Amino acid sequence: MNVPSHHHWATDYDVMDHDYVVNPYPIWDELRQTCPVPHTERYGGSWMPVRYEDIVAVAHDIEHFSSQEVGVIPPSGPDRFEYGLPPISSDPPVHTWSRRLLLPWFSHTRVAEYEVATRELCRRLIRGFIEHGRADAAADYAQQIPVRVIARILGVPEEMSDDFTGWVRDILEFANEPERQQRGRNGIASFLIGALEKRRSEPSTDLISELLHTEIEGEAIPDGHILGMAALTLIAGVDTTWSSIGAALWHLATHPEDRRRLVEDPEVMPFAIEELLRAYSPVTMARLVTSDVEFQGCPMKAGDKVLLSFPAANRDPSVFPNPDVVDFDREQNRHVAFGAGIHRCAGANLARMELRVAIEEWLALIPEFELEPGAEVTWAGGQVRGPRECPVVFG
Repeated sequence: MNVPSHHHWATDYDVMDHDYVVNPYPIWDELRQTCPVPHTERYGGSWMPVRYEDIVAVAHDIEHFSSQEVGVIPPSGPDRFEYGLPPISSDPPVHTWSRRLLLPWFSHTRVAEYEVATRELCRRLIRGFIEHGRADAAADYAQQIPVRVIARILGVPEEMSDDFTGWVRDILEFANEPERQQRGRNGIASFLIGALEKRRSEPSTDLISELLHTEIEGEAIPDGHILGMAALTLIAGVDTTWSSIGAALWHLATHPEDRRRLVEDPEVMPFAIEELLRAYSPVTMARLVTSDVEFQGCPMKAGDKVLLSFPAANRDPSVFPNPDVVDFDREQNRHVAFGAGIHRCAGANLARMELRVAIEEWLALIPEFELEPGAEVTWAGGQVRGPRECPVVFG
């Protein structure tokens, strides 16, 4: 594959560039050979290591690389989340206790409780379009699942799922449109502020209620901190997972041998899930350089950003032989689709379950499908990469 030539990727990369969003793999391949820690002045300036070992090293070095700003592109306009989105945007010790409060909600036991409802949701969605012989595997299916599961955890109305979806997309996918990004932040913040007030007088069994009635060292958790944790649960738990589900269905639509193998041999599914996560991991996070430091010969200054492209790490041939081949029999798969270090995704168990159930239920009812001839598959990029339109047809 040829690398798009209209950018000097080593000195002027652009994570929002169309060519990068659609097909970043040859760009990463070239950079690993020529400039494994490229730099750009775009969006306030940043560095972006593309080798597995470098990305993992930055993720583990919390002394020099802070999580106080995890956005790929700095937000414009006022931010409604005064405490950020803890724990993902926090450093220890705040990160430590914030994460500890979230982990029980995504334990294996809790996730098993969510699976029955998730499976029924998937079946209901498929029944809604199966008779048409076609569907958008991204918009009609993948994008409808995680937001409804997260709504149950937050104790918010499922009928507001479309609103939540729109707000999350505004924040993550439209960084070049400040007004739309601000609309997303305002929408989520305004709704959750109202939810906090309601739970204060009418507590329930959801995450928001628990946080409102939890104390840390004898003190109530500030409302702004709870707001940030709830917003993180919504933002991080929605777009990331639907991107993984959509990418997996795109892969199965374009690789009939893999699709048929999963239908004929369901025991392969756990290995397939990990390989699909590796090959199509969606998330790039940022870190903030806390003090001047030289990293791999690059003079990083305090205030610089470093983008952690976990998808690039997962395509590094020094760690994953034939990285661009999706191999369900891959023996060593130390992927970092869920990040690395102390900020490794707290919701990994939930994401794996949703991805597995979504594929299982789709294949149970639609074992044969392919991309709709002539239809365009579109991808979103920036913070989270995944298909936004993926038209498929089936018998």
